[in-house]
Amino acid sequence: MKRIILCCFLAIGLSSCSINKQAQQIKALAACKYELLAINDITIAGTAIRKLAKEQTVSLVNLPALALGLLRQDVPLKATLAVEITNPSTVLASVNNFEYIILINRQEIVNGVVNQSVSVGAGETANVPIQLNANIYQLLSNGKILNDISTFLSSAAKGIPQKGLVTIKIKPTINVGGNLVKYPGYITIDKEVSSKILL
Repeated sequence: MKRIILCCFLAIGLSSCSINKQAQQIKALAACKYELLAINDITIAGTAIRKLAKEQTVSLVNLPALALGLLRQDVPLKATLAVEITNPSTVLASVNNFEYIILINRQEIVNGVVNQSVSVGAGETANVPIQLNANIYQLLSNGKILNDISTFLSSAAKGIPQKGLVTIKIKPTINVGGNLVKYPGYITIDKEVSSKILL
């Protein structure tokens, strides 16, 4: 009987240590500094955004894949976000996956989940490539937004850069005792970008 009680206390102690360790990792995550370094390899419906910028407009005539995507209500946006994470704490900062929301000029563009584990050691800085893959049909079906995108692209090609605020909101998930627990609230990264990045 004593052995059973001892085993129970040991199991509770180990579980408590694991939960405490994960709680420290969440605190370390909150203490990290996040910076969006670049947005690379952007494609809409399989067409590179650089090509769209050179054509100076988003035209369904020149982009049959985009027209087909709008008909199917499935317009894939793909990009790689280069995010720098600096961990100033003395504890490993680690996540199993995370939800994201991306806004441009405070307007939500896409949201989704990235199943990618990320770890940043104590006192270290890591450059983390985040693969973005989302359906932006709802966004492009709004004529005003499509016109704003065209204006942004044409300004880049004409050498009259426009600026916009890109905001990334991240809600990390960590593993606590075999269960995935979401970070309370969102970690927000703001970055002012110029249409020059498209060239």
